[in-house]
Amino acid sequence: MSVIQAKNLDLTFQTNDGPVHALKDVSLEIGKGEFVSFIGPSGCGKTTFLRTMAALENPTGGSITVNGMSADEARRNRAYGYVFQAAGLYPWRTIEKNIKLPLEIMGFDRAEQDRRVRDVLQLVDLEGFGKKYPWQLSGGMQQRASIARALAFDADILLMDEPFGALDEIVRDHLNEQLLKLWARTTKTIAFVTHSIPEAVYLSTKIVVMSPRPGRISDVIESDLPTERPLDIRDTPEFLEIAHRVRDGLRAGHAYDD
Repeated sequence: MSVIQAKNLDLTFQTNDGPVHALKDVSLEIGKGEFVSFIGPSGCGKTTFLRTMAALENPTGGSITVNGMSADEARRNRAYGYVFQAAGLYPWRTIEKNIKLPLEIMGFDRAEQDRRVRDVLQLVDLEGFGKKYPWQLSGGMQQRASIARALAFDADILLMDEPFGALDEIVRDHLNEQLLKLWARTTKTIAFVTHSIPEAVYLSTKIVVMSPRPGRISDVIESDLPTERPLDIRDTPEFLEIAHRVRDGLRAGHAYDD
C-alpha cells in the first residue's frame, strides 16, 4: 500500500534571475513501513521533495498524495512528524515541555501529555532528561529530543531532513543504530534526506538517488540487507555492493550536466 505517491511532480521557483527548476517530472511511491533515503548533491531537490510531502512547498505541476490525501490535508490531519537538520528546541522550555508543545497545541489533556512524553523519551533513550534544558544536553541528545517531539503525536510517517548532518561520526553512528531500532519497534514509514552514502545504505529499505538542475530521480535502489543491521554490516560485500550502486547512480546523475 502506497503511503506517499508522487506523479510527474514539478516545482519551479520564480527568481529575479529567471525560473529555477527545483523538481522535474518526479514520480515515486513509498509503501507503508518502508525506510526510504534520498541522496544526491546539494541543489538536487532532496529537501524540496521532502517539503512538498509536508505541504511546506507547493508543486507547480503533477500531484502528490500522503495517506491518500493531498499534502495539505495530510498536514492538517497531522499525518506526519517532521525532523529538521537543526534540533529547533526552545531554550526556555525543558526537554519534556518542548516535546509537549505540539500536544498542548492539539489539546491533549495533561495526563495524556505526560504519558506520551514518558513513552517517547523511553523510545529515544532519554529517560531521566525530561527536566533538563536543551543547553544542558549534547548535540546528539538534542537531536534525539527533536525526534521524540516528532514522535509524540504518534503520526504514521516521519519526515527527516538530514537530522544527523551536523553531528560527528561517532555520535552519528550511534544515532543511526538507535533510529533503526526505533523504526523496527514503531513500524513507521520514514523518508530521510542525507548526503552520506554509508548512512543511506545502512538505514534504508530503498534508496532514491537524485540529480541536480533540474532535480529529478536518476535511480531507485532496493536494499536486500537484513532487517537486523549491526554497524559492522558496513564491511560486508553485500553492503559495499549497494554502496557502489549508489555511487554509480550519483555519477550517472552528474553526467546529465555534461
